[in-house]
Amino acid sequence: MIANEQLRSTDILSREKILSDYRLAFESRQVSLLGRRDVMGGRAKFGIFGDGKELAQLAAARAFDRGDFRSGYYRDQTFVAALGELRWSEFFAQLYAHTDLEAEPNTAGRSMNGHFATRWLDDRGLWRNQTELYNSVCDIAPTAGQIPRALGLAYASKLFRNNPALSELTNFSHNGNEIVFATIGDASTSQGMFWEAMNAAGVLQVPLLMSVWDDGYGISVPIEYQTVKGSISKALAGFQRDSDEKGLEIFTVKGWDYVALLETYQQAARICRTEQVPVLVHVQELTQPQGHSSSGSHERYKSKQRLAWEAEHDCNLIFKQWILENGYATSDELEAIENEAKQTAKKARLVAWDSFQASMKSDFDEALDLLQQTARHNTKSTELMAIREELRKTVSPVRRDAVSAVRKALRLLRTDTGVGRQRLRFWLDRTNTENTDRFSSHLYSQSPESPMLVDAVPAQFADDSPVVDGYLLLQRYFDSLFSRDPRVVALGEDVGQIGDVNQGFAGLQEKFGEIRITDTGIRETTIIGQGIGMAMRGLRPIVEIQYFDYVYYTLATLTDDLATLLYRTKGGQKAPLIIRTRGHRLEGIWHSGSPMGTMLSSLRGIHILVPRNMTQAAGFYNTLIKGDDPAMVIESLNGYRLKETLPTNLAEFCVPLGVPELLRIGSDVTIVTYGSMCRIVMDAASQLAPMGVNVEVIDVQTLLPFDVKQIIVESIKKTNRVLFADEDVPGGASAYMMQQVIENQNAYRYLDSAPRTLAAKPHRPPYGSDGDYFSKPNVDDVIETVYSIMSESDPERFPAI
Repeated sequence: MIANEQLRSTDILSREKILSDYRLAFESRQVSLLGRRDVMGGRAKFGIFGDGKELAQLAAARAFDRGDFRSGYYRDQTFVAALGELRWSEFFAQLYAHTDLEAEPNTAGRSMNGHFATRWLDDRGLWRNQTELYNSVCDIAPTAGQIPRALGLAYASKLFRNNPALSELTNFSHNGNEIVFATIGDASTSQGMFWEAMNAAGVLQVPLLMSVWDDGYGISVPIEYQTVKGSISKALAGFQRDSDEKGLEIFTVKGWDYVALLETYQQAARICRTEQVPVLVHVQELTQPQGHSSSGSHERYKSKQRLAWEAEHDCNLIFKQWILENGYATSDELEAIENEAKQTAKKARLVAWDSFQASMKSDFDEALDLLQQTARHNTKSTELMAIREELRKTVSPVRRDAVSAVRKALRLLRTDTGVGRQRLRFWLDRTNTENTDRFSSHLYSQSPESPMLVDAVPAQFADDSPVVDGYLLLQRYFDSLFSRDPRVVALGEDVGQIGDVNQGFAGLQEKFGEIRITDTGIRETTIIGQGIGMAMRGLRPIVEIQYFDYVYYTLATLTDDLATLLYRTKGGQKAPLIIRTRGHRLEGIWHSGSPMGTMLSSLRGIHILVPRNMTQAAGFYNTLIKGDDPAMVIESLNGYRLKETLPTNLAEFCVPLGVPELLRIGSDVTIVTYGSMCRIVMDAASQLAPMGVNVEVIDVQTLLPFDVKQIIVESIKKTNRVLFADEDVPGGASAYMMQQVIENQNAYRYLDSAPRTLAAKPHRPPYGSDGDYFSKPNVDDVIETVYSIMSESDPERFPAI
């Protein structure tokens, strides 16, 4: 461990700043205490607070500059408040789940308390100037989930510093001078995400300042069960840089030592910022006065000796003693500050609670009035008044109470044709529209840059257009893309020197440099994290997961962070990351390549694109680069060596999202499929034609979004029969497509035969050609399934095979 440098500026320890810090630390403690009381009293559902960590967070905030980023821990309330980015009324508004952005600008009540987010986007969803902001990336609750993106945020600084072509992006960086303050609880460092990110940070040498808040426990589990040697700084000692080898700089400091904390963070930030070196600050001997959360008491698992130690080492108490001993204030002065801080916290709580209740009062009162008016001259008056009285007596009502009461009344009045029922229906329709905005908006971009607004531009071909392998078409495409857009960066395993395992980037690293097309270690989670962080800072990364099955390594980061980012900030933050991978028809248990149902269930908020060939893939990439949503593009692994005609407008043509393509016109059966299955289905359709079956084939092209123009139901109106075919397990993507068409498009009305699905076996395929044939749908399966549909309706014309 290196020794902490002494402070070089006496100004940092001025009386004014010391007492300001004490005031904020005391206020923060008070809001924690009041917040827990609100949970216990039923005003809030759950609470998790930053008590015991106030001094360390104040010190970290002192080293934070405009343009820097915090990728943090949900206990960072003092940190964010010290930056001037959190009013205590906003803290309580989030605790109460207030859905008004004016009251709760972090997440509009969508995240539980302690989840802070700088609003990077304006009202139209377009970027603001990040260099003018104290940037907090919206926190997430899953332990260590904030760490992968922290690596990417810091990596972006490295790119901004080392790539002159990015110098014009002044809204996102000032020459890469920004550093990233990541924060994490000590127990969460046991997660693989943390270790993977710290290793990658040391390899990449990026300005990441990692703070570990160490209070000795992970909920009830003490440190000796969490970390080798009982210390994350000791465990990471092998990562310490020296004069011969790059690595991390490591500091340790006590969480109750005000001066040492200030010294440590000033020095750590200086090294991180000027030398572009990752730094670990292990903040030890912190306490947790109220325990882990509002869910239980720490007296259950901490000994009396430990509780006594925590009382003695409370950072705020020791800070107070230090102030008195060094003559910065008298007891009376500190008591006055404390009393004012208590009043500040109480006032913020009252303001937040009154505002929260007032936001719902008009709807609540109107529902009561409508129920009473409807009951006056109604035969169901007694029942309606009972519903009204139950609503009126609700303690601390929320929106659901009024809505539920009105819905109950409407069920009661289902045969009523009077004006009272109409008014209740109008009230419910209006509030449902408003509540859709409050609770369900911004799953995808609502900005002018939404990829859903990108117009289709057809691929064009000349008479002499060359016919090339699919991988060469992609190679030409990426060459064009990187030439015209300096924001685009590609990284992944084997992407750089060899140009990816299927040669889509072959030769491009040599042309555009390692700074733009970069190899990574085998670390899928932080590959995604790098991409998320870069996309948050105005770059347009394309990150590669080498094979589709490897997405499982990244799933927590994709579903918890990327997929929810726009939604959980209600349009305040975005990360338009493009994830490139390849799948379908792979052979072997761990390379089967088709876990599509998992993606559909987990990644709402990310577009899922399944191009059947590389021309379609290139068109999708053009569309996504023009847009601002994250997306996953799953290329067909067995298509790279197939021949395709090279479009003449490779850089301009765009394939729209959510629009299926009709591949074959038919009249008897509609087959709905995607990806590599398109070739299998087209082959089967050709073989069915001589058997008297005329098949219509539709490639859905994108699964999220799915057929936004309802093209498929129009085909079913003609054929009256449908088969959904894919290579996922039964009940996966094929069932999803059926639900979308039969239920959402009401296609059941036009069916003369039961809708069918054709999927893979419920197990992963064993290795080899036979494993693939007997595990996944093949041409024979498609032919016989379609034929059986026809045989069922006309057995004389189509006798059973």
